[in-house]
Amino acid sequence: MALLQISEPGQTTAPHQHRLAVGIDLGTTNSLVASVRSGEAQTLPDSHGRHILPSVVRYAEDNIEVGDAAVEHAVVDPSNTIVSVKRLMGRAASDLKSLGKSSPYIFATSESMVPKIQTRSGDVSAVEVSAEILKTLKNRAVDTLGDELVGAVITVPAYFDDAQRQATKDAARLAGLNVLRLLNEPTAAAVAYGLDSGQEGIIAIYDLGGGTFDISILRLRKGVFEVLSTGGDSALGGDDFDHAIADWILQQSGYNQEPSSSLVRLLMKEARAAKEQLAAVDVVSISIEADNFSWQGSLSASQMRELIEPMIKKTIMACRRSLRDADIAVEDVLEVVMVGGSTRTLAVREMVGEFFQRDPLVSIDPDKVVAIGAALQADVLAGNKPDNAMLLLDVIPLSLGIETMGGLVEKIISRNTPIPVAKAQDFTTYKDGQTAMAVHVVQGERELVDDCRSLARFELRGFPPHVAGAARIRVTYQVDADGLLTVSAREQNSGVEASVDVKPSYGLTDTEIETMLRDSMDHATDDMRMRMLREQQVEAERVIEALDAALQSDGKELLSVQEQDTIAQAREQLVNAKAGDDTESIKSAIKQLESACADYVARRMNTNIRNAMQGHTVDEYAGNDQE
Repeated sequence: MALLQISEPGQTTAPHQHRLAVGIDLGTTNSLVASVRSGEAQTLPDSHGRHILPSVVRYAEDNIEVGDAAVEHAVVDPSNTIVSVKRLMGRAASDLKSLGKSSPYIFATSESMVPKIQTRSGDVSAVEVSAEILKTLKNRAVDTLGDELVGAVITVPAYFDDAQRQATKDAARLAGLNVLRLLNEPTAAAVAYGLDSGQEGIIAIYDLGGGTFDISILRLRKGVFEVLSTGGDSALGGDDFDHAIADWILQQSGYNQEPSSSLVRLLMKEARAAKEQLAAVDVVSISIEADNFSWQGSLSASQMRELIEPMIKKTIMACRRSLRDADIAVEDVLEVVMVGGSTRTLAVREMVGEFFQRDPLVSIDPDKVVAIGAALQADVLAGNKPDNAMLLLDVIPLSLGIETMGGLVEKIISRNTPIPVAKAQDFTTYKDGQTAMAVHVVQGERELVDDCRSLARFELRGFPPHVAGAARIRVTYQVDADGLLTVSAREQNSGVEASVDVKPSYGLTDTEIETMLRDSMDHATDDMRMRMLREQQVEAERVIEALDAALQSDGKELLSVQEQDTIAQAREQLVNAKAGDDTESIKSAIKQLESACADYVARRMNTNIRNAMQGHTVDEYAGNDQE
C-alpha cells in the first residue's frame, strides 16, 4: 500500500496557490526585503525605486521617519535619529560601554536591564526601533506584492547569541510579521550562491557589513548547506572604517576640541562618501564646512588602506581560527563569497584574496545577496516548493553544558553542532536521600563553571529519595531552528519533570565570544589538569562521606580500636591531599584509604548478607534461581 502524504504545518496543499513570503536582511547600516517573483528571487524597491533602506529611524515632532528621510536629519538632529541600532539588540545597559564609540544618545535611567534611548517621542528600546525598520520593509513588500504576507525569514549574524536572536523575533512581532525562521546571514548567502552556481565543496562566506563581521566555513553537497564553523566580531564593520577616516580628518585639521554630535555625524557622512568613492578611484577630495569647523584636503586609497588595515587584519585572524575549527586548510577552500557593502572596499578584497589565495566571488551584489538567499528560503518554508526543499544546517557558536559536582562543566551540545538539535544525558544524585536537583545551564568552552557564561538555573524537586547514585535524571537540551534553547529535566522513575526556556535579558559583550574561544585554546592544558584535579577532589569527598556514614552505622561493632586508628590516619591523609592541588596524591590517598578499609568492607558485606538471609535457607534462594 502506498504511503499517504501529509503536508507540514502551515504548508499549502494546493500546488498552484503561491503564498507570499519575504526574506529580510535586517542590517546594521542598511536593510533590504526580497521575494521570489516569477521563479526569481529579487529585492523589492520602494516607490522611488530605491532597493536599500538605511537602517536609520528618526523620532520627529509628530511622526516617525525611517530610511532616507531619517538620514537627512542625522547631522542636525542626532539625539533623536537612531543609527546602527542593531548593535544595541539584546544588550543590557551595563554592556553599552563596550560598544566602542561615543554615543550621541541620552539613555534613560531606569531599573530595567534593557537600555532605552530618550527621544522627543518618549523612551524607546532597540527592539522598538528595529520594529519600525521591519514595519517599513513589510509595508513595502505588501504594496509591491499586492497582498498580505504569510511570513518572513529574517537574517541575523551567525554570532548573535540567544538574547540577540530573541530581541530580533520580538521586533518582528511588534512589526506584525510572522517569523518563519531566523537564518544566519552567511547561510543565506550560501543559499543564493549555492543555487546560482551549483557548486559543491568547501566555501568561505566573508560577510563584512556596516556593523558586524562574520566568517563561516560551509560545505555544500547535493543541496545541503552545512555550516562547519563560524567566527567573527559582532562590533566590527564598515562603520569602524568610517570612524577611522573621520578621526584622521580631525587629526589633519588640527581640531583639538571635543566634537559635537552634529560634527561627528557630518564627519562620518563625509568619511563614508570618501570610502565609497575610493572603491573606484585612487584619490578623493574632501571638503567639510561646519559652524566651527572647516577643512579641505584629499585622501588616497593607500592612505585609507593604512588606516583600516588593522581592522581588516582582525577579520583575517577570525578567518584563520574558523578554518582551524573546521579542520580545513586554506587550499581546501574552493570559493570565497563576499557579502556586505563593506566588501566593496578594494583593500578588503585584496587582503582577503591574499589570505585565501584566490579571487573572491562578487558576481551577486554583496548588498543584496543575503536578502536574496533569505527570500529563497522563505519561499520554501511558505510551502511553495515542498518537493524541492533545501536543508539548512546552521550551527551553535559556543558549547552548551551543565554544572556537575566540583564546579565542572559537562558539555551536552558541542560548539559547531548543526541545529535544530536535541541531546539528552543521564545524571544521578550525589547524596543519600536527595529529593531535588539544581540544574545550572552554562555556555562556553572551558572546563570550569567559573570560566563559562551562566545562562539559566532551575530546580527539579519532588522525586522519591534514593541512595546516592540510584536516581536517574535525564536532562535534555533542545535548540530550535532559530538557535533558541530549552532545557528540561525528568526523573525517570517517578516522572517528575521541570524545564526552562533560556531567554537571557542581556547579550554577550562585543568581544566576549571571541575571548571565550581564544581562552579555551590558550588554557586547554591547564583546564584539563584542573578538571582532573576537581574530579579527584569530588571522588575523595564521596569516599570520605561514604566512609563516615558507614563508621557511624557499625564502625565500633565491626572494628577494633587499632583498626579504627589505622582507618582514621588514612582518612586524615586523604583530607589533607584533597585540600592540595596534586591530582596523583589524591588518587594515591584514595587507594590507601580503600586498602585500609578492605577488611572492614568485607565484614560489612558479610554482615549485610547474614541479616538479609535471617529466617531463610539457601535452598529458598536456589529455588528462586531455578524458577
